[in-house]
Amino acid sequence: MSGLLWRWIFQADGAANAILRQQILWTADGFPAKLAVITAEVWKTSPFIGLLVLAGLQMIPRDVYEAARVDGATAFQQFRSITLPLVKPALLVAVLFRMLDVLRMFDLPAVLIGVNQDSVETLTMIAWFEASNLRYGSAAAYATILFVYIALIAYLFVKLLGADIIGEAREQTKRARHTDRRRKKKADQKKADQKKAVAS
Repeated sequence: MSGLLWRWIFQADGAANAILRQQILWTADGFPAKLAVITAEVWKTSPFIGLLVLAGLQMIPRDVYEAARVDGATAFQQFRSITLPLVKPALLVAVLFRMLDVLRMFDLPAVLIGVNQDSVETLTMIAWFEASNLRYGSAAAYATILFVYIALIAYLFVKLLGADIIGEAREQTKRARHTDRRRKKKADQKKADQKKAVAS
């Protein structure tokens, strides 16, 4: 459905050319075709990525931000030292999902641009083309290569950037809570000392 929608937008007399006031052949081969597929894919998958990142943000305890504000951290320092490290597992999952989706993409470029277009051809499209021409051996070979490629990328991605993603998130949350407790104790001790000083 999104492929058909964007095909109407990117056709010669579509909305994209009307807004740009230029006659660009988006659904032909070449760089405009790549740009059209990228635009449609980003539009289609942005809400999913947004939900994953939002879920990661909601896991961050608010007490950590309060403690950082008490310590005098600026908004940028809070983002760099608290938000980014604690939302990293959710970001890694989002990027991994998107990478796997892009590697096996078939439907959007096939509907939007068409098959056998060099600029938007993927391994899945090549495997489908081979199978539809009754060349099952080469189609199976392409599909197997794609499977190994995706499995290898996923393995390297998780191992190099975020092994044990869920465990890492839990560990970071525990560390943040422990740090938060220590800061609260210090703040309470400081307030107690100030009250004693005022009383004396």
